[in-house]
Amino acid sequence: MIRVLVVDDSAFMRKALATMLAGDPEIEVIGTARNGEEALELVRQLDPDVVTMDVDMPVMDGISAVRRIMAETPRPILMVSSLTREGAEETLAAMEAGAVDFIPKALSRVSLEIVHIEAELRAKVKAVARRRAPKVSAAPRPAPAPGIGPKGVELIAIGVSTGGPPAVQRILAALPAHFPVPILIAQHMPRAFTGPFAQRLDATSALTVREAEDGMPLAPGLVLVGPGGLHLRVRRQGLGLHAEVGQEPQDALYKPSATELIASVARTCAGRAAALIMTGMGSDGLEGARRLKAAGGVVLAQSEATCTVYGMPKAVVDAGLTDAVVDLDAIAATLIQLADTPRREPYQGRNAHG
Repeated sequence: MIRVLVVDDSAFMRKALATMLAGDPEIEVIGTARNGEEALELVRQLDPDVVTMDVDMPVMDGISAVRRIMAETPRPILMVSSLTREGAEETLAAMEAGAVDFIPKALSRVSLEIVHIEAELRAKVKAVARRRAPKVSAAPRPAPAPGIGPKGVELIAIGVSTGGPPAVQRILAALPAHFPVPILIAQHMPRAFTGPFAQRLDATSALTVREAEDGMPLAPGLVLVGPGGLHLRVRRQGLGLHAEVGQEPQDALYKPSATELIASVARTCAGRAAALIMTGMGSDGLEGARRLKAAGGVVLAQSEATCTVYGMPKAVVDAGLTDAVVDLDAIAATLIQLADTPRREPYQGRNAHG
């Protein structure tokens, strides 16, 4: 039985979340708290397996509570976030403080959209409860994965979901400004979150990070994050590569889809591309990785020990598609090794960070 503590300043939200969770026979709601201070006390008393945490609360806000819990009694924390830009920025800050993922708050007293988040809430609680904090060293290691030598790839695609934002931020922060190839990221996120996510990555990296727009030219040192609710692909136009952003296929389980991104990379770049499948539930990215591998490209998977949820990487590992399984703190060095080509001029469209 997975024991959950629900933290929210709204009595309505506490009841709604507790009811959704209690409907699953594998989950028990062992308590509720109205603010971060109460949450700290109940975490000490009840020792829950998972905490769901609101952001805006009196006495002690959710971000401060996450920092305290992760410093004193670390455990998986899921943020319950409003689908607004401000909510996105606060949630990303909470994840940087140690929360593993988030659930969009898509319900209110006048609009009970419970069915839209109930299944996701239960699935994420069960997924993160199986793991405590991933094993990550204090600073990224400089050594690449054994057996990975220079490949001269011209593009890197990353597929990632649950637990992804802080892991992706860690990788990009370790890459140099003169990184010689573009990077495209399919991170499972709502539309309101991907813009702020790109801005946070841009502020913490020497690279230029933008939310992708259709037709954007790709360049060394440029990272594009797929917009939530849309697919990100790559197309060759003339001598250059360009981003392609669109709705189809509309029935895809995830938007952006890692498989749609990586499959387009396989079609466009064949053997001169690499895909990295990172932490996340499910198997998105598997079919894309299969096509890239068949085209002669490189497929990497994040190691189980450093994943928040070992679902997406496990799928490609079990299928025998990976060239290497890489710890999070060795991914940056591995990407640098894969992209080892004569230095090109970095992307020039960035704004200085200060």
